[in-house]
Amino acid sequence: MDAFAPVPPEWTHKAIHAYEFCCPTCRASSRDAENVWLNRRSPVMTDNYRRKWQEFYQCRCGCVWWAWSSDRPPSEFSSSEQQST
Repeated sequence: MDAFAPVPPEWTHKAIHAYEFCCPTCRASSRDAENVWLNRRSPVMTDNYRRKWQEFYQCRCGCVWWAWSSDRPPSEFSSSEQQST
């Protein structure tokens, strides 16, 4: 499975929007997903001219969900300077 494939995989068609960046059914993290696909072909511009895109996740509980890339929590590996920009 290529997360950056130009064509969405079939499993993304039944995705529901998660308003928190986790599985809406079992609350598992996106890191625990069995499959991931990023819709980078259709970015949306935010008010401050930054791009965001849909990220699709297929959870091990069977739920398929998506959330905006801008809603992803900051990484523990990035510096605080990068997070504030």
